[in-house]
Amino acid sequence: MADADLILVGGGLANGLLALRLRQRRPDLRILLLEQGDTLGGNHTWSFHETDLRPAQRAWLTPLVGQCWPAYEVIFPDLRRRLGNGYASLFSHRFHQYLMAELGDSVRLATAVSQIEPRRVLLSTGQVLDAGAVIDGRGVRRSARLALGYQKFLGQELRLRQPHGVQIPIIMDASVAQHDGYRFVYVLPLSADRLLIEDTYYADGEAVALDTLRANIARYVDARGWQVDERLREEQGVLPIVLSGDLPGFWDEARGVPQSGLSAALFHPTTGYSLPDAVRLTDHLVALDRWDAAGLFAAIRAYSLAQWRRRGFFRLLNRMLFMAGPADRRWAVMQRFYGLREPLIQRFYAADLTAWDRLRIVSGKPPVPVAEALRALAAVNLHQKDHQ
Repeated sequence: MADADLILVGGGLANGLLALRLRQRRPDLRILLLEQGDTLGGNHTWSFHETDLRPAQRAWLTPLVGQCWPAYEVIFPDLRRRLGNGYASLFSHRFHQYLMAELGDSVRLATAVSQIEPRRVLLSTGQVLDAGAVIDGRGVRRSARLALGYQKFLGQELRLRQPHGVQIPIIMDASVAQHDGYRFVYVLPLSADRLLIEDTYYADGEAVALDTLRANIARYVDARGWQVDERLREEQGVLPIVLSGDLPGFWDEARGVPQSGLSAALFHPTTGYSLPDAVRLTDHLVALDRWDAAGLFAAIRAYSLAQWRRRGFFRLLNRMLFMAGPADRRWAVMQRFYGLREPLIQRFYAADLTAWDRLRIVSGKPPVPVAEALRALAAVNLHQKDHQ
């Protein structure tokens, strides 16, 4: 007899949400969630806009939401704007606690995996686990089939000595000094005297200079007259930003093993947000209700390829952001975008742009040199150069 009907390798966002939803909708399905770390979800903050998800999706996600706000703000050198779309965040400590309570002995922590097959998992201890299907959700999969830029960040949760006065999230403050590509600071107000501040770059390389980012946050805090009483925690990350790729080839490299989350190329191509795609994939799979390895692989592959085809315009925008104009002027691309109508901005974050939206985004005088903009538009095969 198999050890489980479904084994989920990697206890991050995508696999965690799928395990939770299956426990709710298919309690008869024997699930095993394997995580190499000591907690589910690692040390992360995941956020989404209210209009990124349907009401029914927000409803089942609600118990995991740590905080929500009625609006958010963006700041650029020549633009400051409040947008009235609700914004919410999940925090990994709550994610871990809630899933452990709901999933119980279906979770195995501190479990390292050395090899994955479509219906079998080999643990580092030598133990073999068999299942009807295995899903690999361990994060970004290295591949020469994708040409990537990177969004890299360091975040610190700080308790201040006095109230900070920030009422709503600042999801981009690009009024800061620009270097190493497009840079902005992200600020979440967690209480009257507590903030999460992230220093973020869109850059070509994935190396993170942690001390530099820590110094940037310290300067940002000082410039606003805030005094830090305590640093409560620190998180860091490097998110893939896709410039071009061969997604069928990327899926061939999976060798029949179903994938989820970042390893299935399911994330917003430009912002790197992964939560909306994780929720949508969960709902898609639960509705299909096929849990054999071949069926799951085909279903997730087809879903991933469909999203890829729909999102080609975002990869074009990414190339504009990474390739067009001086690095210290790339903020102008985003400043221009945030001057557009709010419903368009909402559809952008939901990765659901209309043909008119796409035309509106690229119409008018480009905020970068025309020749470089055209070069970026034409660079659809960057992954082939990387692969050679």
